[in-house]
Amino acid sequence: MAQENPAPEDIDLEQVEDFIAAAELEDLRAERDELRDRFMRALADAENSRKRADRDRREAEQYGGSKLARDMLPVYDNLKRALDSASDDTRSQAAALIEGVELTLRELTNVLTKHGVKPISPSVGDQFDPQEHQAMFEAPVPGTKAGQIIQVMTVGFMLHDRLLRPAQVGVSSTTG
Repeated sequence: MAQENPAPEDIDLEQVEDFIAAAELEDLRAERDELRDRFMRALADAENSRKRADRDRREAEQYGGSKLARDMLPVYDNLKRALDSASDDTRSQAAALIEGVELTLRELTNVLTKHGVKPISPSVGDQFDPQEHQAMFEAPVPGTKAGQIIQVMTVGFMLHDRLLRPAQVGVSSTTG
């Protein structure tokens, strides 16, 4: 038996309107929930971007000069070598020149320190630390223990908490 369509007078318009309103309300709620979710994700993305930009800015302020600082270290080394190679005779003959080199080295050290560059100056007898030192050679030296520094070739440098250049050292390989 085929079902007949209800006659127009049998349709309750109020029920139809309530049904349509309920369906529209449900659609609006779903759209609202979707928009709220998208808004919260966009807000979280914006906050993450702000934090990342803030971190990048702080790192750029602190470590932005690391390339320049690293490039200046050979200047420090050469001035230090020049002073270390000057004999007492040379110092008396060229006192003004030696004083100028000392002042230049001191000023370079002050500028590097002002910008967060600090020297790593191990001493003979200190324990080798692979986080700050680079072993250039090992040699058995009587009276030392394995892992002790026996010679310092170059001073190392830190930029704040990052290693710019390790101190280059010789290490004892004596056992016992």
